[in-house]
Amino acid sequence: MDNWRFELARLKRQGMLRSLRVVDGGQGAVVQVNGQDVLLLCSNNYLGIANHPALVEKMVAATRQYGAGSGASRLISGTMPAHVALEERIATFKGTEAALLFNSGYAANIGILQGLFGPDDVIFSDQLNHASIIDGCRLARARTLVYPHCDHVALAEIMEREKSHRKGRWLIVTDGVFSMDGDVAPLTELCDLKDRFDALLMVDDAHGTGVSGKNGRGTGEALGCLERIDLHMGTLGKALGCAGAYLAADRVIIDTLINRSRSFIFSTSLPAGVPAAASAALDLVDSEEGRNLRQKLAENRTLFAGLLQDGGMDLLGSTTQIVPILTRDPDPTMQMTERLLEMGVFLQGVRPPTVGTGLCRLRATVMASHSAVELTDAVGKILDVYREYAG
Repeated sequence: MDNWRFELARLKRQGMLRSLRVVDGGQGAVVQVNGQDVLLLCSNNYLGIANHPALVEKMVAATRQYGAGSGASRLISGTMPAHVALEERIATFKGTEAALLFNSGYAANIGILQGLFGPDDVIFSDQLNHASIIDGCRLARARTLVYPHCDHVALAEIMEREKSHRKGRWLIVTDGVFSMDGDVAPLTELCDLKDRFDALLMVDDAHGTGVSGKNGRGTGEALGCLERIDLHMGTLGKALGCAGAYLAADRVIIDTLINRSRSFIFSTSLPAGVPAAASAALDLVDSEEGRNLRQKLAENRTLFAGLLQDGGMDLLGSTTQIVPILTRDPDPTMQMTERLLEMGVFLQGVRPPTVGTGLCRLRATVMASHSAVELTDAVGKILDVYREYAG
């Protein structure tokens, strides 16, 4: 106990201690924190549909019919019609033979990589991939080679060097939209490399699903290479407003995971209300309302990021609804976070080990449900606080 107390005290002295904040209300534009109304600028509910009546009604109806819990893992007695229906819907959505649900994005990534790859295989992983991908590579016990962030030229050189002693399968794995920088992977070039070197390509499109591309199919659609991606991983708990995650891929891959993926095999399945709501979310993404929400999100992102850049902020190359504001050091970053919350703007400061030393930031996320007035007011407050603490 004393060792843990000492470690927590050390983190506090370094400005690195984390704690939880209670958010009261749905994930709308405005929520309550500490009894105060604040503008929510740190939610991944990008389309603003987590509270949408269509999703809520489907969840309530399925819960009434099937109950609040599934009772077991999918391979025991926990597979329900809502799970199967959603998997079929996701496969159609992504244009694949099949799909498989997982309980979270973290569970999906570790389960996919552990279930499909092993010690004779090589995984080529982007330097800034999500922590769940990093842990999945470790669990797979595959040889993992990290390539510089979004540098497909450097990746090609690494793959060329590896050719002479290849044994097993090769996988390139990358985020589609990177969760901390808000930039986009060079998927077309990665597809070319996977074809050239007879590799597979896995894209974690947690932050692109429902948002990117003309029809919300994700980063692959936006870049014109959706059908060339082998493993489409995505989440249901961000733009789709629900919970859980999935892999869409060829049937043989899905069947292999059903038999080998530990996070799938040994987890009680999602309650029926969740996949029922997620199916409604996909229907919404495909509707005229969904297209309008994507357009509104794009407009909000352009306004918000443009005003910050006009104010001299470094947004670290973001081109998406994830808008990081570089603040560099932990102490001023967290001071800004607290001050902004007092002023009615809720966004989180991000520190090591989530990001590298000297790369602390305020990570803002824009939603379709924000108004132009709200975002403009928030930018003014962010610029004022930045000048006070880091200027």
